[in-house]
Amino acid sequence: MFKPLLCQFAGFTLLAAVAAMPVHADSFTSSASSAGSASSGSVSDSISGSSKSSSGDDKKVAAGQYRVMDVAQAPGKPGATRLTLRSDEGQQFFLDLPQAALAERALPAGALVQVSERPYGYEFAHADTRQAFFLALHDAWQRELRSHAI
Repeated sequence: MFKPLLCQFAGFTLLAAVAAMPVHADSFTSSASSAGSASSGSVSDSISGSSKSSSGDDKKVAAGQYRVMDVAQAPGKPGATRLTLRSDEGQQFFLDLPQAALAERALPAGALVQVSERPYGYEFAHADTRQAFFLALHDAWQRELRSHAI
């Protein structure tokens, strides 16, 4: 007797939560979608030329601060910016990201970028504020986050 009552309560709670969601679902979905497309990309499409790895993996970078050495149009990628980043230890790599990722705050040559390794990939942030502006996601994570038609 107690089990059916508990199931009814759980069902009612779930129904109430779902009923409340549509109020903000559209705005949340569009915000998440636009933020995701403007501020993230796959590691394989975004990072190249890393001088860190002895294994030949030019997609691996070390966490830490990097100085922006150059800002240019990413070759062969319309609408993308290429940052050349170099650490104090001499590690250098290219980061290709959508121009929209830098729309709120430009990164001129000489600016510092904080790179943090995360379970999903790499987080790139302004060093002074730690405000993330781009996420380079491991390819498996990027595939999982893509929109799929139902």
